[in-house]
This record gives sequence, C-alpha cells and structure tokens, in this order.
Amino acid sequence: MQPDQTAHRQTEDARQLAASYDKLATKAGEYLDDDQLGQLYHAFEFGRDAHDGQYRKSGHPYFTHPIAVAEILAELKLDVQTLITALLHDTLEDCPVTTEDISSRFGDKIAELVNGVTKLSQIEIQSFDNKQAENFRKFMLAISRDVRVLIVKLADRTHNMRTIGAMAAEKQEKIAQETMDIFAPLADRMGIYVFQHELEDLSFNVLQPQVRSSIINSLENIANLGDQKGSDEQNMLDDIASELEALVQEQGLDCTVEGRLKTPYSIYLKMNRKAMSFEQLFDVNAFRIILPERADCYQALGIIHQKYPTIIGRFKDYISAPKKNGYQSIHTSVLGPYNQKIEIQIRTDAMHERAEKGVAAHWAYKVVKHRDESQKEDHIPPLIAEGEGQDSTRWIRELTSLLGQSTGSVEFMDAAKLELYRDQIFCFSPKGELYNLPNGATALDFAYSVHSDLGDYCDYVLINGKHRQLSTVLENGDQVKVVTSDKVTVKIEWEDFVKTARAKSHIRRMSRNLQQQQFIYLGKSLLSEEFRYRGQPFDEDQLKLSLLTFNLSSLDQLYMLVGEGKTLTKKLVLDHIHPSTETKKGKSEDKPIPKPVFVFDSEHEGASVQLAKCCHPLPGDKIIGIFNSGLGITVHTNSCATAYKFDEMPELWVEVAWPRTSRHRHSGRIKVLLLNEPGSLAKMCTVISQHSGNISFIQLEERKLNYFTFILDIEVADIDHLNNIISVLRSDKFIESAERYSF
Repeated sequence: MQPDQTAHRQTEDARQLAASYDKLATKAGEYLDDDQLGQLYHAFEFGRDAHDGQYRKSGHPYFTHPIAVAEILAELKLDVQTLITALLHDTLEDCPVTTEDISSRFGDKIAELVNGVTKLSQIEIQSFDNKQAENFRKFMLAISRDVRVLIVKLADRTHNMRTIGAMAAEKQEKIAQETMDIFAPLADRMGIYVFQHELEDLSFNVLQPQVRSSIINSLENIANLGDQKGSDEQNMLDDIASELEALVQEQGLDCTVEGRLKTPYSIYLKMNRKAMSFEQLFDVNAFRIILPERADCYQALGIIHQKYPTIIGRFKDYISAPKKNGYQSIHTSVLGPYNQKIEIQIRTDAMHERAEKGVAAHWAYKVVKHRDESQKEDHIPPLIAEGEGQDSTRWIRELTSLLGQSTGSVEFMDAAKLELYRDQIFCFSPKGELYNLPNGATALDFAYSVHSDLGDYCDYVLINGKHRQLSTVLENGDQVKVVTSDKVTVKIEWEDFVKTARAKSHIRRMSRNLQQQQFIYLGKSLLSEEFRYRGQPFDEDQLKLSLLTFNLSSLDQLYMLVGEGKTLTKKLVLDHIHPSTETKKGKSEDKPIPKPVFVFDSEHEGASVQLAKCCHPLPGDKIIGIFNSGLGITVHTNSCATAYKFDEMPELWVEVAWPRTSRHRHSGRIKVLLLNEPGSLAKMCTVISQHSGNISFIQLEERKLNYFTFILDIEVADIDHLNNIISVLRSDKFIESAERYSF
C-alpha cells in the first residue's frame, strides 16, 4: 500500500473508531458520571492503540468490535467496570498486552474480569473438543467468581453473530452451532432473555435459514390481519392488547399490556416438540400484563379467568415458585378476544425488568442506586454476595463443585450441557421441602439432589405414598420419600436413566470406586495364586517390603495395579520377591487364569449370581457374566449396553451358560404402544394371560391423546416364549407396537 493510501486508511479508521465511541459515550452518559466516563475514555484509548493495525473479516478496524460490545452492555446500563472489560476483552489474546499491564492501568478487578473472558489460546491440546471443553471449564470458574464475565461474553457473542456474514459458510455454521449449544442456553439459565432470544434467532438464521424465513412469513400474515371489522388502522395484536388493558383497568388496577408474536425459533421448537404444523399452533400470540404490585398479578389473573374461558393444562405460577434463573411471572392461556387462543403473562414492573435482563438488571439497579447515594463505583458490593441474584448463579456454583469429582474437562462440559438444556419441575420431600429438578428427572435424581449419601444408599422410593422404581420420571407436585439401605447400593446401570449432572457425577465416582475394589480383589487373588504356583506361602509382609521398589504407598495400590494388569503384573512382583523360584509346573507365566463356565442355576439367584435388571436376560439369550466384588456375578445379555462398559476390563468377564433344563420362570421386559380405546388395556392383559404369561409389573411410561405407552415385566419360560407373546400382541388391532425393552 502506498504511503498516501496508508495515511488515508489510518484517517478513515480513526474516524470510524471515534464515531463508534461517540455512540457508546452517549449511551453510557445516560447513567455514568463524569469521572466514570473519563475512565471509559482512558480504556478506549488503551484498546484503540493495542488493536492498531488489526482488522475484522469485514475490513473494518478490529476495535470497532469491542466498542460495539460495550455499547450493547451500555444499553443494559451495566457498570463502568463491565464496560471497560468489554473494551479490553480481546487485548490479552490478540495484542502484546499482559494482565499486569491491565492491572497497573485499570486495577486488579478489571484485569481479573478481562482474564476471565479471554480464551486459553496458550493451551496446547491436540483435540479441538478437549480445547473447547478446557476453555469452557475455565470460563465457568471465572463466572462463579464474578458473573459479569458471562454478561460480557454474551454481549461479545451477540455482536459476533450480528456480523457473522463476513465469514465463510462453514465457519458460520460452526460458530452458530456453538452459540446454540452453549451461549443461548447460558443466557437462558441466567435469565438474560434479551441475549437469549437474539442469539437463538441469529443462529437459527445461519443453521436453517429457509425454515426461519417460512415461519417469519407466516407470522407476518398474522400480524397484518385487521380486526374482524376489516379495519386497516390497527392489527389484531393491538386490538387484543387494548381490550385486555381496558378490562383490567376497569377493575381499578393500573396496568399496561404488550402484545407480541413469539420468536421464530421458539415456534420452531414447539412445532417439532408437538409434531404440529404452524397452522395448528394456537399460542403464537403472547401478551404481557404488567402491574405495580405482586398482589395485583393474582387479582388480574382472576379478572382474565372470569372473562375468558381457560385452556386446561396451560397455567403456571412462576411467581410463587420462580425458575432457577429467578424468572417470575404467571402464565395462562385463554380463548380471548376475537375467539383467539392466546397466552398471557402477568408480572410486576420489577419482574418484567428481571425477565428481560436477568442478573444484568440486578447489576444495573445497584449502579443507579449507589450513584444516587453519591457512592464510588468501586464500593459497589459483589453481584451475588447476598439476597437477590443468588438463585440465578446457584447452579453455577453447584456445577463448578463437580470439578473435583470429574475426570476431565470434557466430562465437565457434558455435565454443564445437562444443566443448561433443562426446564424444571417442583417436587416435595415428606416434610414439605420444595426441590427444583430438571424436566424428565427421576426419583433417583431427587435422592441425589437432597444429599449424595441419600442417592448412594437409596434402596427404593415412595412417590405420593406408592412404591415406585428408582427410574420413575417425576411430575410437578410429586411427594418423594427415599428409603435407604444400610450399605451402598449404587449400580453402574443407574447412570443410564438419571438426568441430572449431580446424580451422574456421583454414580460415576462410586462406580470408579467399585471398579477399584474389584481390581484390588482380583489383584490379591492373582498374587495369592502366584505364590502358590511357586510353592511359597502367601506373605503380605514380603509384599509390603516391595512397595518401595515399585514406588507405591499401600498394598491396596499394589493389588489394584496387578488387577488392572497394565503397568504391573503378578510375575514382576514375584520375580522381585522370589527371583529364583519356579512354579510346580515350571516357570511362572502371566497367562490368564482359565475362567470357569458357570452354569446359571436359579438357586444361586440373589446370592452369588443375579440377573441384570437393565436387560432382563432370558433362557435362550446369549449371555455374559460380570464379576462384582461383594455382589458376585451379574448376568447380562451379550448386546446389553451396560455390559459394554466393561469392555476394557476383560478380567471381570465370566463365561456363563443357561442350564439345559429348568422349570424356573424369568421376567422379560417389553414396551407396548397401546391405542387409547375402551377395552384396549384389558385386551392386552388377556392376550398375555392366554399365552401363559404372567404380568409381574406394569408401568404407564407416557400418556398422549391417542396412545398409552406401557412397560411390562412378564414371567415366561424363555426367550421363545416371550417372542411368541410379542408376536401375538403385534397382531392385535388395539396395539400399535410391541417390542422387547431394556434401558
């Protein structure tokens, strides 16, 4: 580039940056004082100089991006520390700037915030998944210390998504998918819906532009409808909002009513979830009634329900039972004006502010409050130190507490995703204590949410006073009583049906402990047999003397390593203790001990051998046994997913076979999709009985308008007997499908 061209570009860059900063200063000047605006301008100069010569894919000076991020936050009236963090959030990663540089100029707190937002580009990890997971782990730890890290990151991602069009298509899809997987759910969990909805819509536009365009066209058709009299001056939304507002105000309540169409992405999710077309949806119209006081909300609810017919099953009270992110509102659906099915949300002004801005609204409130009291910004108390705002961040603290139990960053990220993607239900303990759980949580999830020991020692549960399985999915309002055993009852297959990260983490930890105990038992057995082969008495004192040689601290550690057989073998240990000995059959070799063929006999069930509850093996199935220390042998089908978890531990596999003759009957589990017709359930039971099957357990798994899904345990002679019953069921007109079931 020629010198005059370079000078022209520098002049143009300076003009763009100055114009961008003027917009930011105008927004921030609405609530920051002169001293704070001076700090902001100092940060602008520092960031501008640090990013000098850097450009975005669009060709604009790179620093226009941090300024735009700060402007987004200024619209939410965030404090000056947060705005400065936004201006500097890329300096550590992209510029020759250190944390010490930022700390010396702007203070330790801002340096900590900037470092929290910065990606770990210095970490050299070959796997992209691991690198992304490690970045996310660090990011979550930073959020747990100061939630403003998340607010800045969400604003950063929002502006990146607004300007994503300059990138290659493949890169756009990758970033949009990450936004949909991580950042939009994070905004949801923190209650910052202004970010959540925009991030979802921008990502949706990249990932499925044609679907989004089709939904928008349908929404525009609704919005442009006139009232039933054909007026073109007001659309239907305005008419309905006006009627609702007048109705409530006639009863002496001061209120405002807002009408809106739901976002394209939320409509898309509902269409998929309910398998409906756009035309079949009835609640694309949503209205908010905003009132001064909490008591007014319930009075307005009564007014609405007296005037309009309610739609059954469409009422939720998030005021008395707020969401985990602090969201409060009453939701109801009615057949409203113009015979339109509409959703109505009723909330106070404060609830509305919180609903739109989440924890950002709380922080902005603190700033304004302290400015009015003429206090310095540096003395603003931490966002989540006390009271309001803690519910939104409690899940982060719970999540980061799992780091000590996780095996690595990828497992932590999996746990985080579990927590991000769930709505909640409310269940009660026998004492009336309320517990929030993710939608789809099981009785075992409830046990672990109360206390980890309650889950580890859980024997069975009573749901609303009735004995139920640990895998039973809970519903809103269920009362759950957990009955414990006097010993640990954790089973590795529990991980397959629990939903919460807390439960999965504890089950994995207990499973690892159980595996260690199994390796210890196996290692001790192998060494004992090796001593015998060499004609020597088993001597733990001699083994203790060898610990130092192998750099070990305990006999259990020695036994475990020998049991694993990866880094230490029985031969290596005995060669050290008795280097000149030979076995009775010659020199010792580390050949595996032949595993006996165990012929399963029903007399052993409950003692040394038990049938797995995950796959319900039957005579005729190909089976394998898994050795569990203290539990004996658990028999699985060869295709059981739980058995595959032991693929890397072949030493625990035991060959088993069914007896040639047996009169003992076993339970096979099936899943039946039954038509919702009079007599269909009776017909299903009759068919099973007529073919010599005995139903020992039945559970309604899912109920829909036209179908019921049942899980049944049927006592049969063998697999052929069960298959015969399944075939007959499939031929019945009341039964849509029948299949063997395992979890």
